[in-house]
Amino acid sequence: MRSTGEVLGLADSFGLAFFKSQEAVQASLPLEGNILITVADRDKKAILEAARKFYQLGFTILATKGTREFLQNQGIECRLVRKIQEVRPNIMDIMKNGEVGLIINTPAGKQSETDDSFIRKNAIKYRIPYITTTAAALAAAIGIAVRREGNYTVKSLQEYHQAVLL
Repeated sequence: MRSTGEVLGLADSFGLAFFKSQEAVQASLPLEGNILITVADRDKKAILEAARKFYQLGFTILATKGTREFLQNQGIECRLVRKIQEVRPNIMDIMKNGEVGLIINTPAGKQSETDDSFIRKNAIKYRIPYITTTAAALAAAIGIAVRREGNYTVKSLQEYHQAVLL
């Protein structure tokens, strides 16, 4: 768990439980729109499954140059977004303008420490859900897919407990 505190999302599937957990921390995952993906080189292969799922769900994928090249080579269409230090419009502009509903940004170490920090701070400022691991990105994609199916119910702990006992 990275700087989010502890929450509990209960559901009959892992994806929906993750979706509910994000609602609990007031970082509700989008059901449509644009998703920004900018990942470190070491995470490019690991982000592929999540990116493919988001793309299949009809999200528009926004990505920085290196991530975009990788994803497009894998058959996932992306729209280029410039990094913070590049010409405008850039990542900060799309965040400020409300053009992104979810950010997936894996830290790349010292070389992009400033970018990562600015993106994280502005995600908080503009209330944009922010994911820093490829595992959480996949969980989010799965959760959104399940949520879209309409299988969203609220049960008490007692109801979940009763089902376990049966």
